[in-house]
Amino acid sequence: MTVAWVPFGYVSGLRRLGFETFLVEELDASTCVDPQGAAASFRNSSNLAFFAEVADKLGQADRSVLVCGEEVWGMEPSQLPDMLGEADLLFNISGHLGGKLRDMPRRAVYIDLDPGYTQFWHAQGIEGPRLPGHDAYFSVGTNIGRLDCRIPSGDIRWIPTLPPTVLDEWPVVDLAETGRFTTVASWRGPFGPVTDGDRTYGLKVHEFRKFAELPERVPATLEVALDIHPADGRDRDLLLSRGWRGIDPSREVATPLDFRRYVQGSSAEFSVAQGIYVETRSGWFSDRTARYLASGRPAVVQETGFGRTLPIGEGLLTFQTLNEAVARVQEVMEDPERHRKAARALAEEHLGSDAVLGKILEVVGVAP
Repeated sequence: MTVAWVPFGYVSGLRRLGFETFLVEELDASTCVDPQGAAASFRNSSNLAFFAEVADKLGQADRSVLVCGEEVWGMEPSQLPDMLGEADLLFNISGHLGGKLRDMPRRAVYIDLDPGYTQFWHAQGIEGPRLPGHDAYFSVGTNIGRLDCRIPSGDIRWIPTLPPTVLDEWPVVDLAETGRFTTVASWRGPFGPVTDGDRTYGLKVHEFRKFAELPERVPATLEVALDIHPADGRDRDLLLSRGWRGIDPSREVATPLDFRRYVQGSSAEFSVAQGIYVETRSGWFSDRTARYLASGRPAVVQETGFGRTLPIGEGLLTFQTLNEAVARVQEVMEDPERHRKAARALAEEHLGSDAVLGKILEVVGVAP
């Protein structure tokens, strides 16, 4: 449920800056089917029910639109072309809006949340029709284009950006428990490994295994809300045998508000990254980690090269090896109050939606 905060963060952040903002999400018509495979009524589909529930819980139901084929929820179908045609700017997150809908606004920017996947697929000609046709391209892979980053920029100028966080939505709350490091993770992620020439870039599972014994070496509780397939049961058993505390994300972080409570009920975050983000020196930075920091929760996360963009050492600490991970967790444990204050200060200076979105708007020349 962490992903739900991403598009709505843009919606509420832009609204704070004075824009009239809508979230438009597009589904392929083939996804509107029932479990038996028969065509389902869009109005009764699980996709729509989920979308409507999330929009309502985040207070955005009046500005959220779901499109599935010719069906539209959130406004009359005849109103959608007019609304898009009058829009000054489209933030196309991961290219989710395609075809004629993408082309209607006056300008469009592509927001890349999957650095490495996006660019390697583009270089190999397999990214599909959703990448071309934008006026500017932004990526949370903040090192793309640098000499030591292995991700090919190709014919696109990728502009670094960070996850915009509406700080008022992520206030610092009193700490209920000390020494409990948590994260929310998908064991394999939505994509398979990426191959470039004779090199194959790994997934989160490949990184997590390197740090399986961490709980045995630190005086802290390490907990993960882990989405893991039963076929990977041996990996789950390995983590539990080493002292990790595992919880079911479908129960504990089932809604966006559950996720916020989970983050704010933690002492800090500990997390690894997708192998491709680490191995390419992408500079990838997580929207999930941004929420921990905004909540005044320090983050100990795997190094991807984002230290060129964000200050590290207080509030935000990085590691490459198991020994470094041990040392960073211990640093937070030794002075948690200092790191909590530094975490929120970092979020206020670098991750607030006003500043992050303001830089994007300045690049494309759009103002309220």
